[in-house]
Amino acid sequence: MKRRFDQLDVFTAVPLLGNPLAVVHAAEGLDDRRLAAFARWTNLSETTFLLPPTDPAADYRVRIFTPGGELPFAGHPTLGSCHAWLAAGGSPRDPGMVVQQCGVGLVRVRRSGRQGSRLAFAAPPRRRSGPLDDALLSRIARGLRLADGEVRAHQWVDNGPGWCAVLLDSAERVRALRPDWPVLAGLMLGVVGPQAAGGDTQFELRALIGDGAYEDPVTGSLNASVAQWLIGASLAPPHYVASQGSALRRDGRIYIESAGDDIWVGGDVAPLILGEIAL
Repeated sequence: MKRRFDQLDVFTAVPLLGNPLAVVHAAEGLDDRRLAAFARWTNLSETTFLLPPTDPAADYRVRIFTPGGELPFAGHPTLGSCHAWLAAGGSPRDPGMVVQQCGVGLVRVRRSGRQGSRLAFAAPPRRRSGPLDDALLSRIARGLRLADGEVRAHQWVDNGPGWCAVLLDSAERVRALRPDWPVLAGLMLGVVGPQAAGGDTQFELRALIGDGAYEDPVTGSLNASVAQWLIGASLAPPHYVASQGSALRRDGRIYIESAGDDIWVGGDVAPLILGEIAL
């Protein structure tokens, strides 16, 4: 049957500079094998499938797949799926807040920015935090080809995908990294560094996925948990803008805001392809 199909660019207002996402609407009736096969076919970092919620508190349900399998949560699929759901006529129970159901439970998404064009999700709680052990930290340093003392701080920042992260001295050093991928096999690693003063962003991030030797262009889940870490440890201000993707010739922008007990992770979404697909 034909289903609505969107392809979007997330964390950018300018198409082709963010992180692409495929969204399939009305995915009822598709079994897990079909979902996984379609995600492998798109060959994007994530493909999502919109479904009716099973939790009465949610406005819609989403399943998030990579070419390798299903994720309980991911950031750019959350913003992109919410944008697609709203653009297709979705109407949230609360006009100011959309509630998404996914593998980690309920995730709130609010409209922000000029005329509500920007979306932001409330960062889910981390499943694991605390410092990395010495053996893992040594392995990361080897995998990033770092000299002794270049890691300023480190932390588990796992909110589902399995992220750990290290803080370096500068964004310039982060951009210059040339990973030794075999050493990083099996790791979901975030690397962050502060930008020079006076720019339009305050931090640069890179997301390195050891399995597959792959760098993700712009990563909402990583930015969410890194923000929880950095703000909680007074290593970042409560409001900042991060850039990601420059090593891949992208120019993603992630807008971080701490409000009360929540960390909000925001970004723009640029539609690329709107149509139908036989699936």
